[in-house]
Amino acid sequence: MMPRESPITDEELHAYADGFLPTDRVGAVEEYLAAHPDTASRVAAWRAQAAMIRDKWGKVAEEKVPERLQPDRIAMRSRWFGRKVAAAAVIAFVVGAAAGWFGRDFLLGGSNAEIARALADAAVEAHRIYVAEVRHPIEVRADEAHLVPWLSRRVGQPLKAPDLAPEGLKLLGGRLLSGPRGIAAAFFMYEGGAGERVTLTTARAMREGETAFQWRAAGDIGAVAWIEGGLAFVVAGPAEHERLDRVARRVFDAYEVASNEKK
Repeated sequence: MMPRESPITDEELHAYADGFLPTDRVGAVEEYLAAHPDTASRVAAWRAQAAMIRDKWGKVAEEKVPERLQPDRIAMRSRWFGRKVAAAAVIAFVVGAAAGWFGRDFLLGGSNAEIARALADAAVEAHRIYVAEVRHPIEVRADEAHLVPWLSRRVGQPLKAPDLAPEGLKLLGGRLLSGPRGIAAAFFMYEGGAGERVTLTTARAMREGETAFQWRAAGDIGAVAWIEGGLAFVVAGPAEHERLDRVARRVFDAYEVASNEKK
């Protein structure tokens, strides 16, 4: 009798998101995520949030604890607390202070550049998971008329699935994702003649304004992110900066034309 595969636990999902999952379980977790898009979106959001924490507070974790906050100093001033309690208090103070300020900034929405970076990280993880899928890379096919209206309704803004044929890319379809802070994000997947896949992730920006194109790379996957017209965009694919920049420009132009037509 073949041994049954162990179920995927929340602890393993968190370990996978943080990069600490044992290598012999990575395959099982990735297979599980591919079959459970809601959980995959949640894990991608965890990774995006962790990336933002590292970017903002990574240096704080490396700083030396001030002398006045050393456990033995605290223990000397507070005789009724043992050494272990004092040490825990120092750790809680340092970690809590960092998390508290990050939480404040995150709840306020962060800058547009931070929003674009957070969505880019989540989009790259979603790209990594779904482009490897052979049978279920998308949730709704491109030839189904309700794809764009459905995603527009869920995101809360009129969306487009830009024509990327000039870049040799054909729309396969799309799906709904959970972006940073649980916001709804539209995920469109395109495929090239050589089988390469490029994805476009779009979500509502949480602040007015716009940003220039921002390049992000994670191994062999690259992404171009920007904010324009109340929406945040991420184009992700093979880490070819020049090509992804051209694709991003076509997406930008498609929305620019649509905006001008409304005027």
